[in-house]
Amino acid sequence: MKKPARISGASLRHAFREIIWPRRGLVAGGVALILVNRLAGLVVPASTKVLVDDVLGQADLGLLWRLLLLVGLAVLVQSVTSYLLTLLLSVEAQRLIAQLRAQIQRHVLRLPVRRFDNTRSGELVSRIMDDVEGIRNLVGTGLVQLLGGAVTALVALVFLLRIHPLLTVLALAPLALFGLASTRAFRVLRPTFRRRGAVRAEVTGRLTEALGGIRVIKGFHALEQEAQVFEEGVMRLFATIRKTLVTSSAISSLGTLLTGVAGLMVMGYGGYLIVHGQMTLGELLSFTLFLGYLINPISQMANIGTQMTEAFAGLDRTAELLSWPTEEQDPRRTRVLPPLRGHLVFEDVHFRYEPDKPVLRGISFQAEPGQVVALVGSSGSGKSTIAALAAGFLEPEAGRVLVDGVDLREVVLASYRAQLGLVLQNDFLFDGTIRDNLRFARADATDQEILEAARRAHVLEFAERFPEGLDTVIGERGVKLSGGQRQRVTIARALLADPRILILDEATSSLDTESEALVQRGLAELLRGRTTLVIAHRLSTIRRAHQILVVEAGRIVERGRHDELMDRRGRYYHLYELQARI
Repeated sequence: MKKPARISGASLRHAFREIIWPRRGLVAGGVALILVNRLAGLVVPASTKVLVDDVLGQADLGLLWRLLLLVGLAVLVQSVTSYLLTLLLSVEAQRLIAQLRAQIQRHVLRLPVRRFDNTRSGELVSRIMDDVEGIRNLVGTGLVQLLGGAVTALVALVFLLRIHPLLTVLALAPLALFGLASTRAFRVLRPTFRRRGAVRAEVTGRLTEALGGIRVIKGFHALEQEAQVFEEGVMRLFATIRKTLVTSSAISSLGTLLTGVAGLMVMGYGGYLIVHGQMTLGELLSFTLFLGYLINPISQMANIGTQMTEAFAGLDRTAELLSWPTEEQDPRRTRVLPPLRGHLVFEDVHFRYEPDKPVLRGISFQAEPGQVVALVGSSGSGKSTIAALAAGFLEPEAGRVLVDGVDLREVVLASYRAQLGLVLQNDFLFDGTIRDNLRFARADATDQEILEAARRAHVLEFAERFPEGLDTVIGERGVKLSGGQRQRVTIARALLADPRILILDEATSSLDTESEALVQRGLAELLRGRTTLVIAHRLSTIRRAHQILVVEAGRIVERGRHDELMDRRGRYYHLYELQARI
């Protein structure tokens, strides 16, 4: 129970400091417009007594024309201020949403990679896109209408008390009960809205996964199974929505009931006062209209209060997300790397993803500038974890990873990754053209540089068969390309980056024999003069490596050059012979 309260307090402070205060001029202008709008609206009930008691009672046509002019002017002021209010605040609210989404996305992209390993991408998408949607009420018409409604109700209350204090007290008694009930209801709604946002993010995450893995779902005939999983999720989402709808409906229904009770009291006691000559008909009509101007804002505030509660629930989740520390916020990271020589060292590195399951156990090796170090071993031995540590995606729990003598935990990662090239096992491509995906490595690359990288990685050999060439749209995750073609694009992307340190994780795993031979020639040129960490199951691709490390169960069990390891007839020899027989 304490954690939501803490986040809620942070949300309120964040809302005022980061959202409302920087837009104080806009909010003040909106408040001024809403005040003028609501005060102009009070001209009608205020003029009713004059119309009934003075104009009609005394047949004063001159007063009638002046009264009509005043009411007409008030109506014009209302319409103009309503238009300006919507134009001013609604547009600004949408701008705020866009800015918040950009801010949150920028923050999310800077989170440590391990955070992404533990959070569904679809859930993050939902938090970026959905949680800020209700926040428009903080700067949009919601907040201003809440303030304007309060002012309108206060002014109407002053007029009511001037007309008849006792009748005002009788009318307000049921409304006071409504206010107390609404306050308690909003306390119930806020955690429910938070829960709804969490369930929505979870369901969105599952849906994103399902759409991305549609071939697996269809291939394993798991359509009904996945449909049931999603249906269970949307039904849990429905349960939270139902709770908010039931509570909101109860507030609205209670408001209708108590408003009716207030009307009955005014009708009964007001009729009694008129019969006994203690109130004029004009005063009762004016009182009734002013009471409406008091009740309507209160009813609106109940609805706006629900919207604001939802907005603050979204702010709770947004504040929580923004509280996640980014890589740059690590106080240890103060070293900006100069141009690298490329000396990579692992010193007794230990790592585990789960407390009782060590992945790496005392890994030590070094790659001199320009050397190629190859990691081989069975699946799950820890090779990809070593690559992730070398890229700065993970941090060792013990030991050090050094680049040019500097501990990676002290490095501003942007200065390191600007000199790092990656070709990962899961060759991720973005929806767009081949050229777009190549330029992702260097936004300022010229067309000639892109063409050269594509040529060296043998991308042109298949791209030129497409009518659009390098401008061919390849679909989400490069689905329109074969596995080997996608891999060659990722290699060309690394070539274009021109890194000092290169990490190749299963870089040729998806290539047929012919494509592999072509890419190997491009890689040989790429590796020259660069420190390279190569992970490969195909041992034939690493025979020329300066050092081969055989990793098993998180330990280096053998190390040396290809010929040396073959002569030892150890683990590497058996792996190599096994592949040769396949």
